[in-house]
Amino acid sequence: MTRPPHTLCVYCGSGTGKNPAFMAAARTLGLALAEAGIGLVYGGGSIGLMGEVARTVLAQGGHVTGIIPDFLVKAERMLDGVSELIVTRTMHERKMTMFERATGFVALPGGLGTLEELTEISTWAQLDRHQKPIILCNVEGYWDPYLTLLQHMREETFIRANGEFTMDVVKTAEDVIPAYEFRQQRLKAQPPGQALHRHL
Repeated sequence: MTRPPHTLCVYCGSGTGKNPAFMAAARTLGLALAEAGIGLVYGGGSIGLMGEVARTVLAQGGHVTGIIPDFLVKAERMLDGVSELIVTRTMHERKMTMFERATGFVALPGGLGTLEELTEISTWAQLDRHQKPIILCNVEGYWDPYLTLLQHMREETFIRANGEFTMDVVKTAEDVIPAYEFRQQRLKAQPPGQALHRHL
């Protein structure tokens, strides 16, 4: 199966979390990706939210690229049957490959790994290394403490006005694809070389 022109990298937990709404959001996002013809790029595992998103996309005939470092193949129970599977040597290689294969990024609820990936891709945007859409799916307010921390950083001037980055915050998985499509339209319409940085 040919990789579609639009692919969203989904950062999310390898666990299910306590709130059933998180797994429901993973299924909803997987369905929405497949219906929109947008490919999934993800961490390659079969467990937790990440496995749920991937299985849903595959069940609907969508394209899934799994990228996993070799030392996590057993721990995260690598998902067989994906459209494209890439086994990397290191976490750094995994993250860079995910970045290269994706035209945008989404974070569902997750743990330290999800937080680290979201923060890193946002830092790259802050440093003008990319302008790919970043969407934070704040299911049932899961990411509220993170958003509060970002606001605190602004108030303490560690995130300065000239260091802003674009991150769209949505409340439900149904809102992810419209947010991505809106941001893509804005990117196409902007003059060459002009950044789209704004406050959250």
